[in-house]
Order: sequence, then C-alpha cells, then structure tokens
Amino acid sequence: MHQRTTATTATSLALAGVLALTTGCSSGTDSSPTAGSGADKAAAATSSASSGGTAKGGVDPSRIKGLQIVNDSSEDSSCPWATSYPAVPGADAMTAAMKREVDRNRQSFLGEDGSGTAECGGTSQDQDLDQHLQLNISHDFLVASGDVLGVRLNTLRIGEAGDGLMTTTYWFDGKAKQRRQALDLVAEGSRAQFVAAVKKALKNREGIDPSMLDGAFADSESQYGAMDDLAFTSDGGLRIEFDSGMVGVPAGGRYKVTLPKATVTPWLSDFGRRVQQQTTDPAGTLDLGAASTPTEPAAPTIKHPGEDDTDCSKVKCIALTFDDGPAATETSQLLTYLAKYKARATFFTVGQNVAAHPDLVRAEAAAGHEVGNHSWSHPDLTGLSTAQIQSQLSRTSAAIKAATGEEPKLFRPPYGAINSTVRAATTLSPVLWDVDTEDWKYRDSGKVAQTVITKAGRNEVVLMHDIHPTSVGAVPEILRTLTARGYHFVTVSQLRATL
Repeated sequence: MHQRTTATTATSLALAGVLALTTGCSSGTDSSPTAGSGADKAAAATSSASSGGTAKGGVDPSRIKGLQIVNDSSEDSSCPWATSYPAVPGADAMTAAMKREVDRNRQSFLGEDGSGTAECGGTSQDQDLDQHLQLNISHDFLVASGDVLGVRLNTLRIGEAGDGLMTTTYWFDGKAKQRRQALDLVAEGSRAQFVAAVKKALKNREGIDPSMLDGAFADSESQYGAMDDLAFTSDGGLRIEFDSGMVGVPAGGRYKVTLPKATVTPWLSDFGRRVQQQTTDPAGTLDLGAASTPTEPAAPTIKHPGEDDTDCSKVKCIALTFDDGPAATETSQLLTYLAKYKARATFFTVGQNVAAHPDLVRAEAAAGHEVGNHSWSHPDLTGLSTAQIQSQLSRTSAAIKAATGEEPKLFRPPYGAINSTVRAATTLSPVLWDVDTEDWKYRDSGKVAQTVITKAGRNEVVLMHDIHPTSVGAVPEILRTLTARGYHFVTVSQLRATL
C-alpha cells in the first residue's frame, strides 16, 4: 500500500489497567489491561494514557519543528489497519528503524511478507464477539528536548491471543547523531548490575516462568531484544516494560519494573544521563542539527464566517466530509480551495493530529467549517469496551475544544464500524456517508473527482480524506462542476437541520 507523510502528534498510548508501581527494585506486575475477551484486553492500549515517562505534562508535539508523521490506513472494514510513526528532521536513522518495523507488521498482517496468508478478514477464536482482526500501530513521544529524542511505538493486533500489544522505544542521540536502542541508556560496564537488579525484581512475581526469564537475559543479544522498552519516569526513575510472553506466561500479561533514580543513575551511559535530565527538566526545544525543517503554509481564515442560511429543503445541497486530518500541507491547501468557492465542509479529525496541529483545526472552524470527532488513533471502536470507546472520543473532543473553543457534536466511527455499545458510549451523533470515493485505495485525483461528480446526489454525504494529496487535488474539479450544476456545499449539521 502507498504510504503518505502527514503531520500529527505523539500519541500517548500504552497498556491500561496496570497495577500500582512499587518502589525500590521491586516490580509492578501488569495485569491484563481489562477483564473480558482477549480483544478487549488488547484494545485497552488504544485508549489510556501512557505508562511511560513523560514529565511535566509530557511532550507538546505542536512545538516540534518540522514534525511529520508517516501515516496510512485502510478504510476496508473487513481488513482494518492503521499505522503511524513520526519523522523528525535530523533523526533519519531512527525514522528508518521505525519504518522497517511498521512495514514488517503491515506486510505480515496483509500477507505481503511472502507467507501468503493474510491475518485480516479472519476472526479471533479467543473472544465472545465475532470481531475481525485489526492492526493499529501508534506512537507517543517520551522526550523531545535538548539533543535527545525518544519515541514509543505501540503495535496492537486486536483479536489475537494474549493482549496483542507489543511496545518498543526508539531513541536518537543528537550529540552523536546516531540512533540508539533502549538498552543503550545503560552504560556497557554497568549492564551486569542493571540486568541483575531487573531480574531479581521479576523473579518471584506471579506468572514468571524461570526458563523464560533466564532465556531473556542469557546474553547481550537477548537482553537487547527483551529490554526494548525503557523510559524514564517524571522523577528520574527508569521503567522497563516487557511484552506479554517475554518473561512470563502470556496469561500473566505485561510485566513492569521501575528502578528509582538513586539506584539507576550510577549505571546510566552519558546518553542515558542526558535523556534522564531532559525528561525530568526539559529544555523545551529540540535541536538535532537538521539542515532545515519544512515550514507549514498558513491556512486561510475568515474572521467572521457568519451563519449558513442555506435551506437544503429548497436548494440542492451536498456535504463533503474529510476524515483523518488535519495534515499540514494538504488540509491547508484544501481550505484554500474551499474558500475560493465559499464552500463549507465537515472535517472528522483524528485526535493525535488535532493535538499536533491545533492551528489548522482553528482555521477550519474560523472558515465556517464543522469539526467532528474521528477517534484518537483510528481503531475499530466495536472491538473496544465502553470505557475505551469513551476515552478515544473524549480525548479527541477535548483536543478539538482546546483548539477551537467548542466541543464537537458529531463523530464518525473509523471504518464506519458502529454497534449498540459504541452508540451507548457517547452523546455524539454518528455520521456515516452516502458516497464512498474510496480515495484511500485509488490515489488518482481524476478518478476521485469523477466518483463524486457522477455518484453524488442531492442532500448526500460524501466521504473523502484530507491526508491524501490526490484527494485534495480532486476538490477543485468537484467544486467547479457541482457548483455549475446548482449545488450548495454545506456542513453535515446544516444539511440535517434544514431537511
């Protein structure tokens, strides 16, 4: 599948339902994220705050100059997948490592890795719900300050046995201009002591398998593989998280060890000390020595957009809707096209992207467009518990309100997947569509434009995506042709209100 780079945020995704952390060299043993089916447990990862160490409110991704997200997804409900990872100017080696991991997982899920067997389209046998398997890869920033960058990549396979979640932290050392692995936070000469402390903390925990524990720490290569999720806490301690089945039986869930600052600091490498400092006392700016950073074009705004008095019971109306944004270049260009024809649209935004680019969301609202909710990280909501659905939607609504001053009234469920549980979990009004351009599949502006022009009828809702340049490129022809045919472009709420 074609991948596309858009600006977005750092997500704060990790495992929910964990037990309280213990102090000293003891370990907190994570329970399964939630009670219930395997898919429900796994899906908790898409809805809760990160358990890893961001300090003082975490990283504000909108302050990372030049931040781009390689973001792609399917809109096929029989094969739902969504992936994203950040690309920060100056950290190319780290970006390349994340790309390899995302590509590997997506290709495996789609059967494009040579196995010939696609995981999507099947259903899990370990749950009560008849739910399709899905892949959701998201990320959150651990630190982006001074000359260090840390990102956690969350790979979630909902519907598989166990909790379905794998997490890995990726690090970049701006001083050395090198990608680092998680264990590189610890000095080589101190690894034996560090590993011994972690192993001791895990040893007597319920569910720990001694043979697996010994195997995970058998040699240097095993240690790098087992301890691939390390991050500092806000007080300078070092937290190590293990995927389900890494050091204990899968039913035991994820395991966590937190070593306090006083214990771990003497063992840190120079890079580890800088990461620790920038986590607990961030400088506020990130300098990785990039030659240049891309600039965002300014989006057009209208100071007084006014109320829309279009009566769709008397004139021909159409509601263009755009999902998955905002995207720095594409959304800004789209706003320019819409302003030229004084056309209004509805944007169903993803919370991660809203947090990264609140300026674009403000511009959407200022221009008289409607901003709706499209979840925080684009999971199939029908595979989540009520609490997880509420988290996905409430976090996104909060980000929209922070950007525009108003909470959204509408939401579009990712993949159009909705059931009674989703409906009952929110007071937001769901919006589906009449015309699907399938622009995520056909990256052809002419084809997308003709689909809308030939298929859309009076008072219908059209589905498009403003993260794809080919979709945005189709808009001028759509606006020009349908305006000439007497159509008025309105928001979904205006269409509903006047019918």
